[in-house]
Amino acid sequence: MVRILPMASSTLNLASLRPSLSSTLKCSAKFGASVTPCNPNRRLALFHLGSGLGEFCLCSEAVKCAVNGRTVIGLEHLFNGVRISISERCNSVIPQAQLFGVRASKFLRTEKNSIEAGTTGNAAQASTSVNHENILEWAKKDKRRMLHVVYRVGDLDRTIKFYTECLGMKLLRKRDIPEERYTNAFLGYGPEDSHFVVELTYNYGVDKYDIGTGFGHFGIAVEDVAKTVDLIKAKGGKVTREIGPVKGGNTVIAFIEDPDGYKFELLERGPTPEPLCQVMLRVGDLDRSISFYEKAFGMELLRKRDNPEYKYTIAMMGYGPEDKNAVLELTYNYGVTEYTKGNAYAQIAIGTDDVYKTAEAIKLYGGKITREPGPLPGINTKITACLDPDGWKAVFVDNIDFFKELE
Repeated sequence: MVRILPMASSTLNLASLRPSLSSTLKCSAKFGASVTPCNPNRRLALFHLGSGLGEFCLCSEAVKCAVNGRTVIGLEHLFNGVRISISERCNSVIPQAQLFGVRASKFLRTEKNSIEAGTTGNAAQASTSVNHENILEWAKKDKRRMLHVVYRVGDLDRTIKFYTECLGMKLLRKRDIPEERYTNAFLGYGPEDSHFVVELTYNYGVDKYDIGTGFGHFGIAVEDVAKTVDLIKAKGGKVTREIGPVKGGNTVIAFIEDPDGYKFELLERGPTPEPLCQVMLRVGDLDRSISFYEKAFGMELLRKRDNPEYKYTIAMMGYGPEDKNAVLELTYNYGVTEYTKGNAYAQIAIGTDDVYKTAEAIKLYGGKITREPGPLPGINTKITACLDPDGWKAVFVDNIDFFKELE
């Protein structure tokens, strides 16, 4: 049993102990207090508790309730089974992580001017470290897949022509948003519901972008690199690295550039269900990035290779084997901790079953949420956006909403 002693105030403030967790639970002891409005898209439960007890609701920002005298309000099935009871006179701090995936089999109860919390077996089960493990386990079980890689181009028709004629991609769909002054084109090697694809963005009147030093390249698996290079040369494409084995390895590769200066690595492989197979980004601390993508994004470290001769290390992160899935290739160059991002490359998009839980996991493991989870105006697809420790952006998209959007 863990006893949390109250402070002098008559207000309960259950705030996060970690700076990255911004939501709080607050209990007002004032009789008949009203509930602060919350976003209806985040509301999980709303109860009218009868005369003198006020209301109890849960939203993204806070949980607020009102109690009368020493009456205890109980709520069950909060975040996978947590049961909470709140009394009148208290002001204590409990980690927000305890509300994520912890099943409390006993109760939170009042005893004079204190709160006592109990869980099955050992009170240490309610520790932050245990709850971190629960969040990590959920993230790994979440149905995630890399959906799109998004970047900006200066001439949409020119880029579509190059990708279809030189790289063998198909134009899957195109949409113009004149009120926002931009057009998107989606290209790839198969339908969006089962393949990783590129999402090109053309902003009206902008014909040039800065790629920066942080973005590396996209990877495309082909059965015959030499044949592909010959085709690209015949179409007037630019080859920046002739055919040969990769530095420190045996895979036959070549590098080419598209009309906007984005580099593509051509990798010689057998038939694969996912030819658009890599996005390479440079990072300043590889171990930090690996830990973040494993815990916050639920990715696996598929392999790691150090090349001391060429002074760089790579880590392949993803949601399945490299020969069947698109992966994120993180590159650390010895001694380089910062890169410029430019304004050309935008983000990767990843599917998830729950954008709200995803956002909490990202906050917990040091990511920065740049767009709080919720539906997009107009199409109602739920998303959340974030930055990794190096400032690379990712957007998580609700899986069900994504398929509805495609339909």
